[in-house]
Amino acid sequence: MTMARCDGVFAPVITPFTEALEIDLENYLHHCRWLQSQGAGLAVFGTNSEAASLGLAEKLEALEALVANGIDPARLMPGTGSCALPDTVALTRKAMSLGCAGVLMLPPYYYKNVSDDGLYSYFAEVIDRVADARLRIYLYHIPAVSGVAISHPLIERLAHAYPEQIAGIKDSSGDAAHLAQLNELQVPDFRVFCGSESLLLENLRQGGAGCISATANVNPGPIRALFTHWQDEDAESRQQQLNQVRELFQRFPMIPALKTVVGEFSARPGWSRVRPPLLPLPTETRRKLLDEIRGVDFQMPDI
Repeated sequence: MTMARCDGVFAPVITPFTEALEIDLENYLHHCRWLQSQGAGLAVFGTNSEAASLGLAEKLEALEALVANGIDPARLMPGTGSCALPDTVALTRKAMSLGCAGVLMLPPYYYKNVSDDGLYSYFAEVIDRVADARLRIYLYHIPAVSGVAISHPLIERLAHAYPEQIAGIKDSSGDAAHLAQLNELQVPDFRVFCGSESLLLENLRQGGAGCISATANVNPGPIRALFTHWQDEDAESRQQQLNQVRELFQRFPMIPALKTVVGEFSARPGWSRVRPPLLPLPTETRRKLLDEIRGVDFQMPDI
């Protein structure tokens, strides 16, 4: 069976919590459905999903609940990378059993200065243990957060050994030159996603596959429109408009800012909650964010 590889716009879906700080499935489903209606795929359990604050059992249950409640698994790319090899294997197996299009996989990030040989062994163990021909891994390069880089030689070595399973990468380095180098790798059908829509047009012009971006949680339609119309005459203008929104959110703590805006525009309570050690925005900061976002004619249609 040949599995299609992913492209397009994916949101690392923010995770709503109840007063008891458990996953709020009602708000979660509402947000996922809205994102899909706006043309975005769902990279649940990403950085901005507070994935590192979620337990394995919670992730397994949440992923199953999404699919059971009608979320299309063909547009799901859950983050499954963990420091613990058995956890990564278990969540990746679950994603495959549910028919997810692929998985986004961090390297094990606790130990620093590990060798490419060590990282190769980790990814190879995951692939061999999952042992599913449908598996498509999108490596997750975010060294500023993980402290562990995924080198180009490592990518090429993995892709040579596992040409079907190693499908692409999310590059959250924020480095345009590095993004270009990834698009030039001699790896057949290797899908390169930028980690911010601010590089989306550049990535597409280089042959990239799209973006997986935090602000796709709040601005998915316009980001998807640039992906669709990147060869049109107004592409540069579309990119500039996306940059304006992205830059605004980057002036605030990203996760609580995204949750604040989703809660405000959806009029659904509970969205301000984050799990410790994160904290919600202070009242004055919240007010400033909402004033600024209204000042750029920002909209979240039909949410």
